[in-house]
Amino acid sequence: MTSINGLPAHILLVHAVVIFIPLTALLVVLAVAWPAAHRRIGVVLPIVALVTLVLVPVAVDAGEWLQSRLPGAESNPLIRAHTELGDQLLPWAIAMFVGALALWLLPTLARRGVQAEVLGAGWLRAVVGVLAVAVSVVAVVQVVRIGDSGSKAVWSGNVCVDPPAQGQSCTSTLGS
Repeated sequence: MTSINGLPAHILLVHAVVIFIPLTALLVVLAVAWPAAHRRIGVVLPIVALVTLVLVPVAVDAGEWLQSRLPGAESNPLIRAHTELGDQLLPWAIAMFVGALALWLLPTLARRGVQAEVLGAGWLRAVVGVLAVAVSVVAVVQVVRIGDSGSKAVWSGNVCVDPPAQGQSCTSTLGS
């Protein structure tokens, strides 16, 4: 998928990633910090994490397609920085999915009697919870960094500090 309704798919798909990474992180934190919420969230947690995991490489692929069609993109340090940061998100999305899946599976399997003495152990749940929350926080921070670099790549030098007079160009721009 390269474009949606005439627009580069990347500029639309990144919004889904920007929604789903923090949503997954929020569900992870709720599941870890609030046992009643964990029970109510149930299988929604790994499903949302899976959607997040699928969206990340799709958005990255669409970004690479867009980058290949931007004149001078390879020599633009802002685009390069955005691309490099974007390429770092997939491992965090994978780790978020694994953490979310483990948070859902541990109590589910323990209730069914599968290795209940190990899977139901408080220490294992605590370790998985701490790791899942830590990974989620890093993933959200990465999304903020990626979004910031992408915004700078798009908007730096393109917005006038002061409104230009009719028929005139900018005297100075934001971010330049």
